[in-house]
Amino acid sequence: MQVEITIPYKPRPQFRPLHDRTERWGICVAHRRAGKTVACVNDLIRAALLHTGKDPRFAYVAPTFAQAKDVAWNYLVEFTLGIPGATRHETELRVDLPNGSRVRLYGSDNYDRLRGVYLDGIVMDEYGDVEPRAWSEVIRPALSDRKGWAIFIGTPRGRNHFADLWDQAATTPDWFRLRLPASETGILPQDELTDARRAMTQEQYDSEYECSFSAPVVGSYYGLDIDQAEAQKRIIRVPVERGIKVHTAWDLGIGDSTAIWLVQLVGREVHVIDYIENAGVGLDWYAKELQTRGHIYGSHILPHDAEARELGTGKTRVEVLTALGIRATVLPAMNVQDGINAVRMLLPRCWFNADTCKAGIDALRHYRREWDAKKKVFKPNPLHDWSSHGSDAFRYLAQGLPRTDETQKPLVYNTKWIV
Repeated sequence: MQVEITIPYKPRPQFRPLHDRTERWGICVAHRRAGKTVACVNDLIRAALLHTGKDPRFAYVAPTFAQAKDVAWNYLVEFTLGIPGATRHETELRVDLPNGSRVRLYGSDNYDRLRGVYLDGIVMDEYGDVEPRAWSEVIRPALSDRKGWAIFIGTPRGRNHFADLWDQAATTPDWFRLRLPASETGILPQDELTDARRAMTQEQYDSEYECSFSAPVVGSYYGLDIDQAEAQKRIIRVPVERGIKVHTAWDLGIGDSTAIWLVQLVGREVHVIDYIENAGVGLDWYAKELQTRGHIYGSHILPHDAEARELGTGKTRVEVLTALGIRATVLPAMNVQDGINAVRMLLPRCWFNADTCKAGIDALRHYRREWDAKKKVFKPNPLHDWSSHGSDAFRYLAQGLPRTDETQKPLVYNTKWIV
């Protein structure tokens, strides 16, 4: 016996194209308070109810688990209350539906929880703030078994992986695109937009309300510096200078990402030739990665906490790296703001290899102050998110990079014959 189910959701006309799409992949860029999260939560519920396969699984991913609960959980509960037989599990942010389907909320700050699962459909909310590897390493493979679909939604955060995806979708088959700027949707009244424009900078307004990817990330520490590097054509193809030492700077994660910048000092210029970031692997993996590149290495710069002893092994990471053939320089504990200023002093001297450093450049551009939503001001400390690893490693680079490189000195030949 079929049961007719009515979900108490009336789609806004602006989101009708999203619900009517037939493409497997989709991206929606929408202004603040447009209703994109409500629309996509209901898109998941409808897909879960209509799925006729065995044990369908659908997911919603926010930048953090806390955000998933704050932003989407109440909507998921509200729009499934009228479904007979639906059960809700708040500790897991999960709703089970009577046809065997399940809709669950996750945070990309712990995307490993998605390893090993299969998915029939997923929504990636505020994708510009989501750890990029969550999609490429875990979520995309989870969609393969069932040929599941995905939709990426959010408000622009400058030129990052969300902007890249928007550009890619324009020229790639089987992609749906929807852009909803406030000046065109009519969702927010004009007096509200006028007031918002008065209270915000032009860059903030363009990003939050006009869906502009070209606007700098609000609160970004280095966004303008990276924009300047692009304008001055210092993000190009930077060749490795043979015979000149390569210096590295590391941010060491514990159960987290580890990031490494590789640079050469060429006169007054700092040539940023490579960037390595990974997670879930040991220090031996990074040592091997550096070895396979075949460089002549100079300084390996580590943060002060690299000298802390791990409980499991009783060894410091400096000792582990030394055993792997990497002799490191450990920085003293330094003030974060002093380090940020050191980066700003260093960036005008930097030339970035666009091919190998893109992920690191995106991290620098995205790195920003934490926003206090209650006081409506920026906090003095940086926001810790996916961009922190690459940005912290660059901060250590700025604080520990040698002033000069002995390989730049003129070669002196001994002309005395030995007989």
